[in-house]
Amino acid sequence: MFVSLGCDKNLVDTEVMLGLLSSEGYTFTNEEENADVFIVNTCCFINDAKEESIQTLIDLGAYKETGSCKALIATGCLAQRYAEDIRREIPEVDAIVGTTAYDGIVQVLREVLTGGRETHLQDIDRLPEGKGQRVVTTGGHYAYLKIAEGCDKHCTYCVIPSIRGRYRSVPMEQLTEEAEKLAAQGVKELILVAQETTLYGTDLYGTKRLPMLLRSLCRIQGIEWIRILYCYPEELTEELIRTMKEEPKICHYLDLPIQHCNDQVLKRMGRRTDKRQLTEQIQRLRREIPDICIRTTLITGFPGETEEQFAELMEFVEETAFDRLGVFTYSPEENTPAASMEQQVPEDIKDARRNQLMELQQEIAFEKCEEMTGRVLTVMIEGSLPEENAYVGRTYRDAPDVDGYIFVQTDEMLVTGDFVSVKVTGALDYDLIGVPV
Repeated sequence: MFVSLGCDKNLVDTEVMLGLLSSEGYTFTNEEENADVFIVNTCCFINDAKEESIQTLIDLGAYKETGSCKALIATGCLAQRYAEDIRREIPEVDAIVGTTAYDGIVQVLREVLTGGRETHLQDIDRLPEGKGQRVVTTGGHYAYLKIAEGCDKHCTYCVIPSIRGRYRSVPMEQLTEEAEKLAAQGVKELILVAQETTLYGTDLYGTKRLPMLLRSLCRIQGIEWIRILYCYPEELTEELIRTMKEEPKICHYLDLPIQHCNDQVLKRMGRRTDKRQLTEQIQRLRREIPDICIRTTLITGFPGETEEQFAELMEFVEETAFDRLGVFTYSPEENTPAASMEQQVPEDIKDARRNQLMELQQEIAFEKCEEMTGRVLTVMIEGSLPEENAYVGRTYRDAPDVDGYIFVQTDEMLVTGDFVSVKVTGALDYDLIGVPV
């Protein structure tokens, strides 16, 4: 049994491990009491994720006494960062597999099942192999395509470079081949992910090659939508914007994590933009692509954030009116510069500021949903609600799991993965209601 925690990039690693084990004849179960082996792909990006990973390992370790569990394996970010602590504090774990070693999962499992105890860590700057054997777990109609590993930005609050290594692009021909295989399996939407997608290709080819990769992916038969996540605002280029405008398969959707708007806070964060640049980039995107949906993420309570700086952030969010927005409270992570900064903000203030931002965003989101009334949008069907005579779908404005849905009311028979033209007839807080046209 697999448990995949954390981000969509982690999910891709889980799918690769599923494929490697499946090719060796292993079968999988969702019933914890019947599992012979548990593999937990862990996360430790923030403290809450760390605690969830630890608790999951402890909970599943109990099945060695109450179930049929013969082995418990920890993989992923927590395993990479805290290998010695896991070995010492959670003795139920039989093997620890780092972030760049998951392509060795078959051999690790063999050794564990014969009584071995493994700590399998590799150079964090290598590129794991085996992506051609992925088992897609997202329903089959969409899939994540991880185009790079690691990060070179070194934001002062982030542990990713020390866990995932330097930025390494996956060769373009390998990505195209993987995307073709996904399309042959029925995938219609590719969602490009990395710690930062906008820098794709700089390490391999000397220049940013995301536009070229996008044009290559757009030529794959069967792929209908291509969505881009995790674009750093300072790395956006005219060529990327032009590619988004010219290629009809590319969703007019951009995930642009900015974290804050105050220049002093951004500087302490180690970010490479200021408020003026952020404003100019967002204005340029909306001018060049008028129907673009911009998503961002923010951090409240970063060390030294004053009431005045937070008020500036509130005003910026109100004026900018992001289409989609998520907020995290600052989490001090060991061995990061921010963790040792003075003026750490109390947890209750962090939480209160997050709640204020989300209340503001809820108002903005509702207004934007109401503005969609009367528009006809292409919708990908995600599932059905038989008791309500409706289907659940996503528009180009909605990434899976993080954004809203559109509820399509119809007596017609629709199938998951279908694309349907839908007229928006109403709005909820973050969601839309519509009927086929």
